[in-house]
Amino acid sequence: MRDRLVHNAIYRLLYPFYDPTFIFDSYSCREGKGTHKAFDRLKRQIVTCSQNYTKPCFALKGDIRRFFDSIDHTILMQLLSKKIADQRLLALLGRIVSSFEVKSGKGMPIGNLTSQLFANVYLDPMDKFVKHKLKAHYYLRYADDFLILANSEPELLGYFVEIWRFLKETLLLDLHPDKLSLRKLSWGIDFVGYVALPHYALPRRKTVQRIFKQIGKINNPIQLSAALDSYLGYLQHANSKKIQGNLKERALSVFDSL
Repeated sequence: MRDRLVHNAIYRLLYPFYDPTFIFDSYSCREGKGTHKAFDRLKRQIVTCSQNYTKPCFALKGDIRRFFDSIDHTILMQLLSKKIADQRLLALLGRIVSSFEVKSGKGMPIGNLTSQLFANVYLDPMDKFVKHKLKAHYYLRYADDFLILANSEPELLGYFVEIWRFLKETLLLDLHPDKLSLRKLSWGIDFVGYVALPHYALPRRKTVQRIFKQIGKINNPIQLSAALDSYLGYLQHANSKKIQGNLKERALSVFDSL
């Protein structure tokens, strides 16, 4: 409990200071952001990039391999020290950062409140590199997932090479080779739990399958009602009226069997 209070106090002190310094299109662990805002922004960017679906639109999606395990303590402290002058606070942050290791000098726990802020601090140089150096007009990041839109595949491949090099040389990170994708809009662009297509959006198929499976396992009416509200909230952010109707019928069937 003592450690939680310390993490909470540090977060409340640093978050208002750091948050305005992040780019607009960073959506993880920030007040007023989140997955729904990220996907809504993606849909608006698709309309602009494709000039209202009249031009080609491609998406490069990437994921940083073992991000939290790969965070370098020295680099993180260097980034923190650029904006924090108080040496006592820096010493305390150093103790927190060094208290967890996956291997020597690397790693950060996922659950700590401060880790959420530190993750954004660590990836902020990448965000600004993409926006200010590469001049990518359509870029979004949620946690360690990022997505860039462009009108041609060669342009996105150029971004990929530069981002890969920057992560390797500056942040000592690597991209996950199995989670890189380059897709046309007409194929569907998958991001933060939804799939964007021309003129409409869908929930992920695997997520929908998992929702129906989970609903069937619930054997408590109160839990069933809460789960249904949660799942409908997720589905309402996509064009899914038929799925929502089927889910309500499934939930009613489960309720009647209790």
